[in-house]
Amino acid sequence: MSVVEFLKEKERVLREQFKTVDIKGRFDPQLRNLSERFSETLGNTMNNPWVGKINPFFEREPELPRIISPEAQAFYNKWHQHLDEEVYSGCWHTIGQECINQFADVTGDKQWIHTDPERAANESPFGCTIAHGFLTLALIPKLTDSVNLQNNPYPEARMLVNYGLNQVRFPYPVKAGSSVRARTKLINLIPAKRSVDVVNEVSVEINGSSRLACVAETVLRVYF
Repeated sequence: MSVVEFLKEKERVLREQFKTVDIKGRFDPQLRNLSERFSETLGNTMNNPWVGKINPFFEREPELPRIISPEAQAFYNKWHQHLDEEVYSGCWHTIGQECINQFADVTGDKQWIHTDPERAANESPFGCTIAHGFLTLALIPKLTDSVNLQNNPYPEARMLVNYGLNQVRFPYPVKAGSSVRARTKLINLIPAKRSVDVVNEVSVEINGSSRLACVAETVLRVYF
């Protein structure tokens, strides 16, 4: 039920109550005023453009047709048939302590839970060091093979740009020495004049675990 439908139903119930209940004396003006205020609020809400955006049945001006290049349109048509499909499953990649240390040196994040195996063995609840969450995230281009020049999934593109991330979560830590791999599902395509944004859901698995190391919604802008 939309917001507007919900408010309409509340107004209808309120009016039905006025018909069936005998209100006397000083309560009449108060309830009448409440009904009028409710109707006014409902009218203001229905005229609010924000409500129009979330209510698919609310009348609003039609959007102008999007003009895109033939190359972008062809790309969109090609990949649209693969929406909600797994488009890639990668190979296992081991994240060792040396890799973790290198990432710590580059980022300056040298917290002991990542870089001190002896202390982590004694004090960490995981019994060993773990990879930085952002290290796992930074490995996504490698894990998804999107930086392999010999295996370009978008050969028709003029240029590819990492446009960003819609959301990222790290459900479970990656212990040093564990192997991870990525599975990619295409979840959205957003066309523009000379580009298409490819939105993928990337799930990073840990070998031997039912928990995911990372779930990220990535946005790759493909230019033509």
